[in-house]
Amino acid sequence: MSRFRKRRISLFDIVNALLMIGVVFLMLYPLYYMAIISISSGGPVSRGEVGFYPVDVTLKAYEIIFSSAPIVQAYKNTLLYTSVGVTINLAMTALCAYPLSRSHFYGKNIFAMMIVFTMFFDGGMIPRYLVVDSLGLLNSLWAIVLPPAINVFYMVMMRTFFQAVPDALIESAHIDGANDWKVFLRIVLPLSAPLFATMTLFYAVGHWNSFFSALIYLNESSKYPIQMILRNIVIQGDMSAQSTEMSGVVGTLVVDQNIKYAVVMVAILPILALYPFLQKYFVKGSMVGSLKG
Repeated sequence: MSRFRKRRISLFDIVNALLMIGVVFLMLYPLYYMAIISISSGGPVSRGEVGFYPVDVTLKAYEIIFSSAPIVQAYKNTLLYTSVGVTINLAMTALCAYPLSRSHFYGKNIFAMMIVFTMFFDGGMIPRYLVVDSLGLLNSLWAIVLPPAINVFYMVMMRTFFQAVPDALIESAHIDGANDWKVFLRIVLPLSAPLFATMTLFYAVGHWNSFFSALIYLNESSKYPIQMILRNIVIQGDMSAQSTEMSGVVGTLVVDQNIKYAVVMVAILPILALYPFLQKYFVKGSMVGSLKG
């Protein structure tokens, strides 16, 4: 008898596959539609002729975006906020999670309860704004990256991951003369690469998509992230940054809708490009960090 038997495909498998294909289509088609609108000529777009494929392909919308000083500056700001913010997030989360994961840390349960308490009860937007203002952080990089320095849920995941590190391994390092910092930096962190890759993706997506903090704490448009520019263009229809450049230069090749969807694509593509590099760590890191309570 053959070791491999053909698996019968049931009606449930067919229905389930068709349902998943439908869900994937519903999720991906809006993104695909925005992509083809952004590279289509303005005439067919304004007449509603673009459906499943681009018409009169042109990259004028992207040329306008990358020649627009406010958008380029906002993109640079977003890269700065995301890189600095993720670095602070990973450092603060790890430094908080590691002591709470060690059985010999006195009072760890009390500290853990105090930290978890903040997941359910928050002072609110106004007290947070007053704290940021009293520290002199308004209209600065630190107003964007310091308030969300630690996500408690991610910290709990990281603490659970650190608890899986064998105590015998850490005790043997202590016997060899390593202090807590050496154990943390040379043993625990190298073993936590999948989790840190997962946390990097989580935190990076949060910073990249954030606009509310900039809306509250930033007063100068030159410090806005790309999501603030995207909000002004898509929600408020603010095309002032591009209107002068569009008139008399590209004619009817580009309309407002091209610009809007091109900005959306520019804003989301970096995160989409980041995921494949971290995907192999994503499932392992997120699952291992959630096995224990």
